[in-house]
Order: sequence, then C-alpha cells, then structure tokens
Amino acid sequence: MANRNVLAIGTSAGGVEALRFLASEFPRDFPASVLAVIHLSAQYQSSLDSILTQAGPLPARFAKDDTTVEPAQIYIGPPDSHLILEGDKLRLGQGPRENNTRPAIDPLFRSVAQCCGYRAVGAVLTGTLGDGASGLHTLHEYGGLTVVQDPNDAAFSGMPEAALTNFTPDHVTSLAGMPVLFQRLLNEPQGKPIEPSSDLIYEVDLAKGRNGSMSQLDQMAERSLLACPDCHGVMWQIKEGDLIRYRCHVGHAYTAELMSLALDETLRRALNSGLRALDERIALSRRLFEQAKNAGRTHLAESWRKKLAECEQEAEILRDSIKRFDHLAARSVQR
Repeated sequence: MANRNVLAIGTSAGGVEALRFLASEFPRDFPASVLAVIHLSAQYQSSLDSILTQAGPLPARFAKDDTTVEPAQIYIGPPDSHLILEGDKLRLGQGPRENNTRPAIDPLFRSVAQCCGYRAVGAVLTGTLGDGASGLHTLHEYGGLTVVQDPNDAAFSGMPEAALTNFTPDHVTSLAGMPVLFQRLLNEPQGKPIEPSSDLIYEVDLAKGRNGSMSQLDQMAERSLLACPDCHGVMWQIKEGDLIRYRCHVGHAYTAELMSLALDETLRRALNSGLRALDERIALSRRLFEQAKNAGRTHLAESWRKKLAECEQEAEILRDSIKRFDHLAARSVQR
C-alpha cells in the first residue's frame, strides 16, 4: 500500500523562521510534496522562496496555477491567492479573504481534505489568532494525520492554542521534533478515501472564487444577527466542535475571535466617523456664529453660540469614549 505523500503546513507570525528550520532539516529524498501557507502581504515582494531554497536541499517556489505537484518540492502560497490542492494540481483561488487574509490556511487544509486527506499530513505552527484551526479539524475528519506545534514552544502561541481548543490532534510537539515526526508519519500507509460532503465542496469552491449560495449556507449553518465586516451582509454561524466561526454568502469567513476584532475595528471607524462629523459641525457653527455676531444679529448669534457649545460638548464626550474604547481593546488583545 502506498504511503502518505502530502504535507500541508500553515503558519503566520514567527513562521518564516519556523519554515526555514524545517527546510534545513528535510532530506533531499523527502517523500512528500510540501504545501506551505504563511500570511504574506500583497503590498511587498517576498523572498521566502529563496530563503527556504537556501536553507536546505529542497527547492522552494511560489505556487503557480495548474502546477503538477512533485515530491521533495516546497510550494508556497503566493500573496493575494488561496493555495488549493486539486488532485495532483495546484490551483490559485481568488475567493474572498478568510480570517482577513489571502492566502489563508483554512482553504489549503480543506482542499487537501477534499482531494486527498487519506494520504496527507497537516500541521499548524506558530502564529497569532485562529486561522488553520477549522481547516485542520476538517483534514482530521477526512483521514489526515494532524500535528500542532506545542504552544509553549511556539514564538506566537495563538494559532496552536486555537487548534488545540477545537479538537485533539494526533500529535503535539516542538518544532525541533517535527522533522523526525513528519518522516515517520509520511512513511505510514495511506488511509481509505472518504467521500467529501457538499459542505466541504462548497467551501473549497468559494476559495477558488466561485459564487456563494444562501441556500447552501442555510443547510449547513444558522443565520446569525451579525453583519459581515467586509460586505455588511448577513453572516451564518458555523459550529465545529468547540469552534464557532462565521461566513457570509459572498464568502468572507471569520473565527469568532477574529470576528470580534473585526467588529471592534468597524466600531472604531464608526466612532471616528462620528467625531469627524461633529468637528465639521463645530467648524460650521463657529463660522455662522461669527457671521451673525459681526452682522449685529444678536438673537441669531446667540442661537449659533448655543449650538456651538452643544457640539463641542458632544465631541468631547465622544473623544473620551474613543480613548476608553482603545484602552479596553488594547487590554483585550494583551490577554
């Protein structure tokens, strides 16, 4: 029976050093294709492919659409595209951002689960917040062997902790222990293929860029009272074990924690927009007060003076509210 031959890795903050270490430890005859997603900004050119190629014997490259995957190769999700595995081909998906990023880790894991979970190993490494937790859980359900970096060993513990909160992976280990562990897991026989559910197919298709469906979401989740921070449409609440996440019919997706942060940012923008409007009212009221006063229109000037005082008081209250909001938000992030 053939052995497992796909290794999917997701990481974020601290991930460059983690991937460089793994690349330095992989042998030249590594028996699997390595698919790696790290959160990269599309605003800057990345040299991660050169960094990983120089670190060890395996060539690393940013994935291109329709590439046939080969063993002993490292394929990196390029900025602004989801990395999707479809059979033995790589696809670059232009679907909506998930967990406020593209490429996101969850789409990679879900696509591996759909096409070949039974012959795959998935790993979540260092990073903040919760991207990767949902996808790794799905990969586990479809026969993939799952690995999570020990949060105490990770440069940033958020992503490993989120993955461990959602379900119990097959292995929790230090980064230093992963190369030997990966080699052992990839030498294990493949499992049995599992037919993908319509829900899994739908979410992978979204990442590829296909249109969303309200009726499909109604079948797989419950409508929530929350609006999407990206498009302001209705969001559906999806429960996976102890993990709660949200998705709108356009395709934007958030874990509950990231949804909270996104709503904080929406509120911050709304408060600042309100303060800007008040400052504009203050400027206009002051001008109209001065015009009425200079024109000797006493009653009108007094009316605008009162209006100016009211606006200034409202603006001061709002400024204090924004300061308090930012203070509480900072404390929440630190926890």
